[in-house]
Amino acid sequence: MHWFLDPIKNQYADFSGRTSRQAFWMYVLWYVIIYVVVALVASAVGVEALVMLLALAIFIPSLAITARRLHDTGLSGWWQLIGLVPVLGLIVMIILTVRPGEAGANQYGPATGGAMPEAAPEPAAETASADDTQQMV
Repeated sequence: MHWFLDPIKNQYADFSGRTSRQAFWMYVLWYVIIYVVVALVASAVGVEALVMLLALAIFIPSLAITARRLHDTGLSGWWQLIGLVPVLGLIVMIILTVRPGEAGANQYGPATGGAMPEAAPEPAAETASADDTQQMV
Protein backbone atom coordinates (compact mmCIF):
# COMPACT_ATOMS: atom_id res chain seq x y z
CA MET A 1 0.00 0.00 0.00
CA HIS A 2 3.04 2.29 0.37
CA TRP A 3 2.97 2.59 -3.43
CA PHE A 4 -0.27 4.54 -3.05
CA LEU A 5 0.29 6.40 0.21
CA ASP A 6 3.88 7.56 -0.34
CA PRO A 7 3.10 9.75 -3.39
CA ILE A 8 0.13 11.24 -1.51
CA LYS A 9 1.96 11.91 1.78
CA ASN A 10 5.39 12.90 0.49
CA GLN A 11 4.80 14.21 -3.04
CA TYR A 12 1.19 15.46 -2.97
CA ALA A 13 1.74 18.30 -5.43
CA ASP A 14 5.34 17.65 -6.51
CA PHE A 15 5.41 17.91 -10.29
CA SER A 16 9.21 17.87 -10.51
CA GLY A 17 11.50 14.88 -10.80
CA ARG A 18 10.83 11.42 -12.14
CA THR A 19 8.76 8.35 -11.18
CA SER A 20 9.55 4.82 -12.30
CA ARG A 21 7.15 2.75 -14.36
CA GLN A 22 6.66 0.29 -11.48
CA ALA A 23 5.91 3.01 -8.92
CA PHE A 24 3.41 4.65 -11.29
CA TRP A 25 1.50 1.49 -12.17
CA MET A 26 1.43 0.29 -8.55
CA TYR A 27 -0.10 3.67 -7.65
CA VAL A 28 -2.69 3.22 -10.40
CA LEU A 29 -3.47 -0.33 -9.23
CA TRP A 30 -4.02 0.79 -5.62
CA TYR A 31 -6.11 3.74 -6.79
CA VAL A 32 -8.40 1.44 -8.79
CA ILE A 33 -8.74 -1.01 -5.88
CA ILE A 34 -9.57 1.77 -3.41
CA TYR A 35 -11.93 3.43 -5.89
CA VAL A 36 -13.87 0.19 -6.44
CA VAL A 37 -14.15 -0.47 -2.70
CA VAL A 38 -15.30 3.10 -1.98
CA ALA A 39 -17.79 2.94 -4.87
CA LEU A 40 -19.25 -0.34 -3.59
CA VAL A 41 -19.52 0.97 -0.03
CA ALA A 42 -20.99 4.27 -1.20
CA SER A 43 -23.54 2.43 -3.31
CA ALA A 44 -24.52 0.13 -0.45
CA VAL A 45 -24.81 2.98 2.03
CA GLY A 46 -26.46 5.32 -0.45
CA VAL A 47 -23.85 8.07 -0.20
CA GLU A 48 -22.44 8.34 -3.71
CA ALA A 49 -20.73 11.61 -2.74
CA LEU A 50 -17.96 9.50 -1.17
CA VAL A 51 -16.76 8.57 -4.65
CA MET A 52 -16.60 12.23 -5.64
CA LEU A 53 -14.69 13.10 -2.46
CA LEU A 54 -12.13 10.38 -3.20
CA ALA A 55 -11.73 11.60 -6.78
CA LEU A 56 -11.22 15.19 -5.59
CA ALA A 57 -8.72 14.16 -2.89
CA ILE A 58 -6.64 12.13 -5.33
CA PHE A 59 -6.84 14.50 -8.32
CA ILE A 60 -3.70 16.59 -7.64
CA PRO A 61 -1.44 13.66 -6.59
CA SER A 62 -2.57 11.73 -9.67
CA LEU A 63 -1.65 14.63 -11.94
CA ALA A 64 1.69 14.97 -10.15
CA ILE A 65 2.68 11.30 -10.36
CA THR A 66 1.64 11.18 -14.03
CA ALA A 67 3.76 14.26 -14.77
CA ARG A 68 6.73 12.64 -13.03
CA ARG A 69 6.15 9.42 -15.00
CA LEU A 70 6.15 11.39 -18.25
CA HIS A 71 9.33 13.14 -17.11
CA ASP A 72 10.94 9.70 -16.70
CA THR A 73 10.29 9.05 -20.39
CA GLY A 74 11.72 12.46 -21.33
CA LEU A 75 8.38 14.17 -21.96
CA SER A 76 6.85 17.24 -20.37
CA GLY A 77 4.00 16.80 -17.91
CA TRP A 78 1.88 18.90 -20.26
CA TRP A 79 1.46 15.76 -22.39
CA GLN A 80 -1.27 14.82 -19.89
CA LEU A 81 -3.58 17.21 -21.72
CA ILE A 82 -3.81 14.69 -24.55
CA GLY A 83 -5.80 12.56 -22.11
CA LEU A 84 -8.68 15.01 -22.54
CA VAL A 85 -9.26 13.71 -26.08
CA PRO A 86 -11.96 11.03 -25.77
CA VAL A 87 -10.79 7.42 -26.26
CA LEU A 88 -7.69 8.27 -28.30
CA GLY A 89 -6.28 10.35 -25.45
CA LEU A 90 -6.59 7.44 -23.01
CA ILE A 91 -4.86 5.09 -25.44
CA VAL A 92 -2.01 7.56 -26.02
CA MET A 93 -1.58 8.12 -22.25
CA ILE A 94 -1.38 4.37 -21.62
CA ILE A 95 1.27 4.04 -24.34
CA LEU A 96 3.26 6.99 -22.97
CA THR A 97 3.23 5.73 -19.37
CA VAL A 98 4.05 2.12 -20.28
CA ARG A 99 7.21 3.13 -22.15
CA PRO A 100 10.47 2.53 -20.29
CA GLY A 101 12.12 5.54 -18.72
CA GLU A 102 15.31 7.07 -20.07
CA ALA A 103 18.36 5.15 -18.86
CA GLY A 104 20.42 8.01 -17.47
CA ALA A 105 19.74 11.42 -16.07
CA ASN A 106 17.60 13.69 -18.21
CA GLN A 107 16.44 17.31 -17.93
CA TYR A 108 13.97 16.28 -15.20
CA GLY A 109 16.42 14.57 -12.87
CA PRO A 110 18.49 11.44 -12.23
CA ALA A 111 17.40 7.99 -13.39
CA THR A 112 14.76 6.34 -11.23
CA GLY A 113 16.46 2.98 -10.93
CA GLY A 114 13.27 1.13 -11.80
CA ALA A 115 11.46 0.71 -8.50
CA MET A 116 10.42 2.81 -5.57
CA PRO A 117 13.26 2.83 -3.05
CA GLU A 118 12.67 0.72 0.01
CA ALA A 119 13.69 1.69 3.51
CA ALA A 120 17.42 1.43 4.07
CA PRO A 121 18.42 -1.88 5.64
CA GLU A 122 19.61 -1.87 9.22
CA PRO A 123 23.39 -2.06 9.53
CA ALA A 124 24.53 -5.52 10.52
CA ALA A 125 26.08 -5.82 13.96
CA GLU A 126 29.71 -6.81 13.85
CA THR A 127 30.29 -10.31 15.11
CA ALA A 128 33.59 -11.49 16.44
CA SER A 129 35.10 -14.45 14.65
CA ALA A 130 36.56 -17.43 16.51
CA ASP A 131 40.08 -16.15 15.83
CA ASP A 132 39.25 -12.73 17.28
CA THR A 133 37.77 -14.35 20.38
CA GLN A 134 40.88 -16.42 21.03
CA GLN A 135 43.13 -13.39 20.60
CA MET A 136 41.13 -11.58 23.25
CA VAL A 137 41.68 -14.36 25.79
